[in-house]
Amino acid sequence: MHNFKSVERCVYGRGAFNDLEGILQKRRVQPDDFIVFFLDDCHKGKPLESRVPVKPGDLVLVENVDVEPKTEQIDAYVARIKAHTGKLPVAVVGIGGGSIMDIAKATSLMLTNPGKSEQYQGLDLIKIPGVYHVGVPTISGTGAEVSRTAVLTGPVKKLGLKCDYTYFDQIVLDPELVVGVPRNQWFYTGMDCYIHCVESLQGTHFNTFSEAYGSKALELCRDVYLDDTLSQEERDDKLMVASYMGGLSLTYSEVGVCHGLSYGLSYVFGTRHGIANCIVFNQLEEYYPAGVREFWQMVEKHGIHIPAHLSRDWTEEQIAQMADVAIRLEHFWVHHFGPQWRQVWDVEKIKDLYRRM
Repeated sequence: MHNFKSVERCVYGRGAFNDLEGILQKRRVQPDDFIVFFLDDCHKGKPLESRVPVKPGDLVLVENVDVEPKTEQIDAYVARIKAHTGKLPVAVVGIGGGSIMDIAKATSLMLTNPGKSEQYQGLDLIKIPGVYHVGVPTISGTGAEVSRTAVLTGPVKKLGLKCDYTYFDQIVLDPELVVGVPRNQWFYTGMDCYIHCVESLQGTHFNTFSEAYGSKALELCRDVYLDDTLSQEERDDKLMVASYMGGLSLTYSEVGVCHGLSYGLSYVFGTRHGIANCIVFNQLEEYYPAGVREFWQMVEKHGIHIPAHLSRDWTEEQIAQMADVAIRLEHFWVHHFGPQWRQVWDVEKIKDLYRRM
């Protein structure tokens, strides 16, 4: 049994980003208090960058996240922030997609915990609360805004810093911020929400609490990707709420086969999480028949390209490396297959699925 914490405060609605300055101002008590902002570089030179409530002395880190965050990056951020003024910031803010929010969460934790971030990849290894941290998603679907995990790629594994201290203290959900997201990215990231709800609702960790959030998130995803009567504004509103609810469904349950295999794909090839999930899910009709068939319907409706025949260029060594990363994610396999998962699931079956991709 787990007595889970959740995000403490959430403001939602069009224009909610305007509330961020007032939220942060409450943290600025001393004259030398400063705030660290992580901003996805896709917003560099765009209107949102000029709206970030930066004050003199703050540190703004505009970051490229074409490659998912690594433990060594977090360690470098921590060193830079600690050298900024010699004291800790009063807040860390992540403005962007799932990777930026994971960076903000992980950095917040590592500012107060000793050692390197790779030491904390796992469950409940963080012992000291992090710096106050705020998440502002500018794309919907990852659920990172409400997740108790900051997913990082380390020297030997892709695994999150997962604990009750990881949750954001505050999130700001403003559907206006997702305007202009490239269509393929809009789809891939939205499918992250759809897929982890399908997974959370099918397995040994299934429960009514998770079902309440997950089933509603799936309903909203179906509206977004299958209902022709909706305006784009309505789609943006619904997908942002679906991301929030899907993240809560995941928190009170677990992911499964798709996420387990996508971690291996991302670790070896650096494939971004959303598209990695789509590549993997495309091959999982055996495990999630109804979900995969509905996924195919959404792909066809929106004319989205899902990369295929990738394994023709993979070596057996790379496939073995991906399988080694995946098989270690025991909590995923326990959820999908049950405590005796080793009797029905092994490295060779994982390799076979990778060869189909």
